[in-house]
Amino acid sequence: MEKLQFTVLEGELSIHRLPASAPVPDEVFTATFYSITRTSEELSIVCPEDININGARTEKGWSCIKIIGPLEFSQTGVLAALSTSLARAGIAIFVISTFDTDYILVKSRFLTAAIEQLAAAGYDLLEE
Repeated sequence: MEKLQFTVLEGELSIHRLPASAPVPDEVFTATFYSITRTSEELSIVCPEDININGARTEKGWSCIKIIGPLEFSQTGVLAALSTSLARAGIAIFVISTFDTDYILVKSRFLTAAIEQLAAAGYDLLEE
């Protein structure tokens, strides 16, 4: 696997859980970064922490590490390697995958430790 690079997105995020049939609040669509996943069991929304979603079960205080892509679909072990490295440091993650890349959310209080762990594992932090 080629050497991966990553960057950290600005701001803190929240992860919200709503009933599967709940509407997506319009304010979410104004954010520069958000993720919406609807299944038959739930609606999950990741968005900036300053967007309040009423009625949601909310987990605040997440920071986002973006893997620099695009990543090819044929690449294997990318998330396994990153998550294993962070797990060794006792850092829990929440992952969002897109067509081009992966985003790893870590609790903000562990962001510095996550960056240090990824750097120690040979990944490069790109400053934006």
